[in-house]
Amino acid sequence: MKTKENIDVFKKYYLNEFTFFDDENDVTFNIIGIDFEKQLIEVAITNLGRISVVEYDLKQDKNGNFYFEYGCTYEKIEVNDFETIND
Repeated sequence: MKTKENIDVFKKYYLNEFTFFDDENDVTFNIIGIDFEKQLIEVAITNLGRISVVEYDLKQDKNGNFYFEYGCTYEKIEVNDFETIND
């Protein structure tokens, strides 16, 4: 069910971007969708010219910050690190 709160959350995070260096390349993440109730985040990942859309479990640390784990080393990618990009 779409509520005003869900729509506001969607607008706040939609296409926010974060760039992460994985020791070899820059990997860019863009938030496509986020659902705090289901604890899921959907991101578009750009790596080496390829774009993938992946859904991750959304986790919360002891400080209340939301994050997901990326890659085989389970790197912690925090939602608060994403920024709105205005070109």
